[in-house]
Amino acid sequence: MLDIASQLAGIHATGRPYAVATVIRVAGSAPRDPGAALAVDTDGEALGSVSGGCVEGAVYELCQEAISSGRPVVEQFGYSDEDAFAVGLSCGGTLDVLVQPVRPGQDPGWDEGLSLMSAGRPVALARVVSGPAALLGSVLAVTAGTHTGTLPAPAGPGAVPGALERAVVAETRALLELGRTGTVTFAPDGRPCPPEGPAAIGVFVESYAPPPRMLVFGAIDFAAAVTRIGRFLGYRVTVCDARPVFATARRFPDADEVVVDWPHRYLESQAADLDSRTVVCVLTHDAKFDVPLLERALRTVPGYVGAMGSRRTHHDRLARLREIGLSTAELARLRSPIGLDLGARTPEETAVAVAAEIIAFRRGGSGLPLSAGGGPIHHDLGPVARPLRPAAAAGARTLRIPAVVPGLPAERIAG
Repeated sequence: MLDIASQLAGIHATGRPYAVATVIRVAGSAPRDPGAALAVDTDGEALGSVSGGCVEGAVYELCQEAISSGRPVVEQFGYSDEDAFAVGLSCGGTLDVLVQPVRPGQDPGWDEGLSLMSAGRPVALARVVSGPAALLGSVLAVTAGTHTGTLPAPAGPGAVPGALERAVVAETRALLELGRTGTVTFAPDGRPCPPEGPAAIGVFVESYAPPPRMLVFGAIDFAAAVTRIGRFLGYRVTVCDARPVFATARRFPDADEVVVDWPHRYLESQAADLDSRTVVCVLTHDAKFDVPLLERALRTVPGYVGAMGSRRTHHDRLARLREIGLSTAELARLRSPIGLDLGARTPEETAVAVAAEIIAFRRGGSGLPLSAGGGPIHHDLGPVARPLRPAAAAGARTLRIPAVVPGLPAERIAG
């Protein structure tokens, strides 16, 4: 639905009822991916597409029926060799389509989700597509820190009030962080279950989120390994260093971009795009780079901030940061020395240790071996929004460094 969200918001603003048909599953060869959508309003106007033309007519009629009945429906379309003139996909695949009637102002989850989506804000829509009829079409709009809408508690044995909604929100938030779209299934008590389970409840999650940012400062061999694993984890990775001889696209082929600039200056330029999913890895090993960088990161980046170095370097760095006014609470956010204690030595092993700490930070993990604990293995706490304090308000003084590095071109090199 993402491709028609802004147009759909225009229809929604009129207050007129409409219906949205969304592809929720594709098997074999099919012209559109899950999330493709067709919308029809009460005037019969249509926008979007679910199949590139193969089944549009039939889906259009289903939308009109849904507007009249007010009931959602899931329909499957495929190719039939027995009747070449039957409605179906000429490519031979199959697709499942959820047709959902919408009355603006009557579904908080849908209203909020569409609003955020059309505004370009990260959000995921979670819609029940299979299971008890009373749940079909229920919508939750989930962001990094909140959710809007409710899921009625399923009836029957094993159902726990609120458990299904909590589980759906946690799983949806995890998919939003990864920017993924797909269907997940739950038992009535909120536990994951296979789709073929007798009481399985299917939830289609459609995520709208740019990939989270990973900013790696310091163009060294450890940075190359961290960049590789960062991209593997789904981050948009930027490597930044003030030394043009080291900060090159050839040295960092896995980076989405390589930037030649003073680290603190580049971080300031990106402030508007950083959120609680952002990861900052400071690998510079040089006080003139990492102190002004960490001063700004610990005050303006609500996500993970880690810095490489020995324990001696760490204590010296803390002293310098205290001198320029950082508080105890701000310094407590710094993960240094960076990474979990895995006994890592090589750049690749160190990158695994860094990635492990980042995952534990995002998911609320302890960092201990699973065999050392009990209870659930998976836990999604969601990013925690931290209050930001401008440097001026904190009474900080600026560390004086040269405004320009000799021979430093102010340019960005595409990775």
